[in-house]
Amino acid sequence: ERECAALQAQLDAFNAANRPPQIPCATLPPQQSTCSAQERVAAVLGLVWLALAHHGPRRRRHTQRRPPTIYFGRRLKHNGGRMMMMTDPSLSPTTPATTALPTPLAHSASKGFSFQLLAQQGQARAGLFCTPHGPVQTPMFMPVGTQSTLKTLTWQQVAATGAQMVLSNAYHLYLKPGPVLIAKAGGLHGWMNWQGPILTDSGGFQVFSLAGLRRITEAGVHFTNPTDGSKHFIGPEEAMRIQNQLGADVMMAFDECTPYPATLEEANTSLERTQRWLERCWASHERVGEQALFPIVQGGTHEALRTKAAAHVAQYPAVGYAIGGVSVGEPRPAIHAITAFTAPLLPANKPRYLMGVGTPEDLLEGIKAGVDLFDCVLPTRNARHGTFFSPWGNEHIKKACFTEDFGPLVAGCECFACTQHSRAYIRHLVRQGEVTGSTLLSIHNIHTLIALAREARLHVLQGTFDAFYTERMAQLGTNKAKRGS
Repeated sequence: ERECAALQAQLDAFNAANRPPQIPCATLPPQQSTCSAQERVAAVLGLVWLALAHHGPRRRRHTQRRPPTIYFGRRLKHNGGRMMMMTDPSLSPTTPATTALPTPLAHSASKGFSFQLLAQQGQARAGLFCTPHGPVQTPMFMPVGTQSTLKTLTWQQVAATGAQMVLSNAYHLYLKPGPVLIAKAGGLHGWMNWQGPILTDSGGFQVFSLAGLRRITEAGVHFTNPTDGSKHFIGPEEAMRIQNQLGADVMMAFDECTPYPATLEEANTSLERTQRWLERCWASHERVGEQALFPIVQGGTHEALRTKAAAHVAQYPAVGYAIGGVSVGEPRPAIHAITAFTAPLLPANKPRYLMGVGTPEDLLEGIKAGVDLFDCVLPTRNARHGTFFSPWGNEHIKKACFTEDFGPLVAGCECFACTQHSRAYIRHLVRQGEVTGSTLLSIHNIHTLIALAREARLHVLQGTFDAFYTERMAQLGTNKAKRGS
């Protein structure tokens, strides 16, 4: 009953937020645009059945025997509080062909995933991305909980910002606390107690950022943990095993993040390795019915390579696709230009994810280009340094002009920080080093990006996105010019 009520609430919230009413995330035919009360009940019951089919009934911890759990070609046998590893050759991935795309291309999209394109204006899109843990209204910004948490925030506070889907990083969770422990807790959803959709990055960007501490080979990357000096290796197969254990709804392919700047030859060498690694990732991904694997488009700032990469990943019938390597040091105009060039090259009937960008300008440019999902650590990182988003650009709360300012951070903002506290109070907290100051600024920054994406979505649905984009970008540009930034 709780599952049914929660799913019905999600559907009601979605239908209330959009006119005309949209299709719920169940198995209604794609040509239907409305549904009766009886159809809605059937849809909810279908979602409950799907959730039970994927996850089984909830069990009280340690009160009954659990069936074996399958992870990366081995069977974890529960024995009381312990887990024993048993090799199961039948579960081992098939060695992929070297001259053609791998056999596992047949696994295609998982049953629990779908994407509905509800409206489009130019390249800007409004859609509904359905996952085994609930729907995501796109475009959407995903807050980043690198270590399975957003610093200074609880998951209840994150949910209150309007977040529908969040991100964690496989590299950091591999190092500590380890994917086996998280798997024992029921995967990231049980570990974090976040019941919405989760995406995990493969850790490729983090590994490749360890300049001087890593060595790239065709097999993968050998690296040294900068915190304790321990030696590690992650290749495509290891990245899939780690993410299969973490159990996120969406997992990313292990890729080589092309540095900036890179010559055409250097970027092409990196891209071709990413393509070979994708083949190995696809072959070794084993929880296909529960987790979606997104390929990543690389190629640096070279349009010819982006075209080549987009054509390659499109051969894989993935649930969605990602654009990577666009926030690794390039100037902002180059980021926006390569995003606008690459996004339309990807399949129109699948969600598109732009990795690692997160300013209001980035979101507006990405949405205009046809991107559906975004993530970035910037909102919370900036908050911990006293910076918050505003209509006039980034602002710093420590400024003396806020000493006796008893208004909200941003007039009209509906986040908890703005409706409950003043600039003067938050300034005091930050200046005194109180963690609550970082919490309030983080809540505001995350809410700002999520609300911006939600507003952009509404304008796409109404056919007024172009005017909305022009007005917002002009506002940001004018105010920055006035401030000399």
